[in-house]
Amino acid sequence: MAVVEIERDDGVMVIRMNRPERLNALGSELRAALAEAWTEFRDDADLEVAIYTGTGRAFCAGEDMKESLERGSAGAPGLMEDPYGDGSIDKPVIAAINGYAMGGGFMLAERADLRVAVRGAIFEMSEAKRWLLGGFNHGHVGNLPHTVATEMAFAFRFDAERLYQLGFLNRLVDADELMPEARTMAAHLMTLPPASRVNTVGMMRAMRPEVGPDLDALASRLRDHGAKSDLMESRAAFAEKRPPVFKGWDDPSDRERTPTLASLRQERK
Repeated sequence: MAVVEIERDDGVMVIRMNRPERLNALGSELRAALAEAWTEFRDDADLEVAIYTGTGRAFCAGEDMKESLERGSAGAPGLMEDPYGDGSIDKPVIAAINGYAMGGGFMLAERADLRVAVRGAIFEMSEAKRWLLGGFNHGHVGNLPHTVATEMAFAFRFDAERLYQLGFLNRLVDADELMPEARTMAAHLMTLPPASRVNTVGMMRAMRPEVGPDLDALASRLRDHGAKSDLMESRAAFAEKRPPVFKGWDDPSDRERTPTLASLRQERK
């Protein structure tokens, strides 16, 4: 069974994650197969629109934490070309979100240009659970109100109905309407002049909010502020279905030395 299923029809490429038994978690095999599929989509002149979806109960559950534990390190292993992640695709992508979109799976949906989701789908930006800094940028990039962005950063869950009301989703449909609606959206895009598709994708992506350099520098410091052992403890607790036992800081006094914008600016003087 292929971990990524691909369909090609009339300029539209469907890329379907296919690890339903693991909620389409991003293991190394799936990551490699997705990178290959997105490279094909980027480079094939006959393919103009992509629909990104999953099989089973989840769009994507994010990081494969069982694999991370076996490897002994958190996050994605190694470096590979990922045209979807690095933004080198100049063609529109529609995320057809069939279920759970958690952590890295949320990020996959977030990167799409257009989003259609089934009613009852659950979304969570899980960084606050797995790292030393919550997903501070996602609500900002999504142009959501600050209170909502804060809730998202702290890994609260959102259902599709609420995200549709907030404007994060373009369409909200019943499960049997998901792919037909995504294909209808793709068919509309295919009626546009090719240059219009490319130029409009480029313009709309350029208009997305970005985190400024000072805040990005602060985030880099905060990602290292705390006991790194808590990263693997979070994953072990998840895999073992138990409450985590966090250390917090290697030196308890580090809590009083949390980096701030003011402290970073003072260092630069």
